Amino acid sequence: MQFYYQYLPYQRLQEIINPATGELMAFSLLKLGGGEVYAGASGDFELALVILSGQADVEVDGQEFNKLGQRTGVFSGRAATVYLPRDSHYRISAIANNFEAALCQVRAGKKYAPFVVLPEEVIVNHRGTSLWQREVHDIIVANGEGRVDRIVVGETYSAPGHWSSFPSHKHDRHRPPQETELGEIYHFRVEPVNRFGVQLLYTEDGKVNEAFMIKDRDTFKIPFGYHPVAAPPGVKLYYLWFLAGNHGRQMIPCDDPAFRELIKPETA
Repeated sequence: MQFYYQYLPYQRLQEIINPATGELMAFSLLKLGGGEVYAGASGDFELALVILSGQADVEVDGQEFNKLGQRTGVFSGRAATVYLPRDSHYRISAIANNFEAALCQVRAGKKYAPFVVLPEEVIVNHRGTSLWQREVHDIIVANGEGRVDRIVVGETYSAPGHWSSFPSHKHDRHRPPQETELGEIYHFRVEPVNRFGVQLLYTEDGKVNEAFMIKDRDTFKIPFGYHPVAAPPGVKLYYLWFLAGNHGRQMIPCDDPAFRELIKPETA
């Protein structure tokens, strides 16, 4: 099974994670120059179009959302995001030359109305303590109840020398109220771009025990297991994250008992 997806330079649309038959999640990047247009159809998937940089007008089934996006890159502010329902047609018209967006795709059973989450509507959380402090931006989390089918979306910013998704947690079994089952995808940005972060993935039984050097723009798929992230000294680490499962949208992570004395209820 593939977990790590190395960044490859691209133009326009790059499909990074394509779902096999029956899988819930997929991920793509879209890059457009000023005045360029991309038109698509969501099919069986609901999408969160998260603007990483630049500005664009977005039309969904005839409904227009204009001049979305205000950051030059992910480290320069909060995201603007458009929710694109399943069975919809959309059109993205780039205004700035540096437009880039992430297409977070989740297979959906119900069709809802499109909507926008503006930067000022993003909920900013400060989580952790000591060397695992980080800033977590909720984009479509609690505010998605009754408005989306499965998708949960946000962004995490780790300071140099700090851990995130820590204390280690997992969400691969449906056994509420202890844990809910949700797959997850991370997309990373690293500053400075010539440095790296570290993604770990391990399971309770020890059958999976891996570490990955994460470079700028890499992507990581988390179908199971504990999955902490480390930012080395001198590195600012960002990752876009989104989750989906077959048992609702509630996030109940199960923490690694090895870190029991550090554990407080946290995610991302």
